[in-house]
Amino acid sequence: MQKFVDLHKRNLLSGLLILVFVWSLFSVNWGPDLFHSGGKHTILQMVKSFFQPDLSPEILQLAVTSAWRTLAYAVTGMTLAILLAVVLGVLASGILYNGKQRIWVKSSLRGLLGFMRAIHELVWAWLFVAAVGLSPFAAIFAIAIPYGGILGRIFADMLNDVKPEPIQALQSNGASRLQLLCYGYFPLAAADMISYTMYRFECAIRSSAIMSFVGLGGLGYQIHLSLDDLKYHEVWTFIFFLIGLVILVDLWSRFLRKRLVS
Repeated sequence: MQKFVDLHKRNLLSGLLILVFVWSLFSVNWGPDLFHSGGKHTILQMVKSFFQPDLSPEILQLAVTSAWRTLAYAVTGMTLAILLAVVLGVLASGILYNGKQRIWVKSSLRGLLGFMRAIHELVWAWLFVAAVGLSPFAAIFAIAIPYGGILGRIFADMLNDVKPEPIQALQSNGASRLQLLCYGYFPLAAADMISYTMYRFECAIRSSAIMSFVGLGGLGYQIHLSLDDLKYHEVWTFIFFLIGLVILVDLWSRFLRKRLVS
């Protein structure tokens, strides 16, 4: 009976999603104004520039410098995010507390994590730019806060999902809560936590590039300037460098996961 109810709910939800999708198609103006008059020419220019990126020494040097700044923002921001996530995630999981105190701390910290990740990093960047100016700290904190909220929530869930048998075995041997955390919860959840952190690191690189559009420098800033000047050859050069950063992080992530598995 329960399986039938669950299937009915899934079919109902699928039907609603299909109806919303169809309704959205009818809401779009599919007339000749869908593209502006120079849109086709611009697309052709961009496609042509894809195969002819600007590889001049000046642009390549600028791309390397901008890529390094983008990576620096992402690494520093993610480092702070991980520190926040580990502390807040452990507290939000409630594994260090019992009774009413556990419920209060868990609810409060999960609410804080929800607030941190509810605001997009680009909005955080605008807020910090208004507060401290066009400083690298604006980009770093704009990445650290929302990503700390995201990672903290996921870390808390991963710690809650740890199998109870090893934890109970440690408890039966008189392990303290700190020992349970260090020798039980963390080792059992480490692989998943690192894997998800590396995925978010890839996202942080893209977010770092977006931060640059605010005027904080980096690949996004150079892409923005080149787009304003209609220099699509330069745009693709900077985009290729951004793709290269993401690929390098992905390879690093695979290497770490293999080391953890072996």
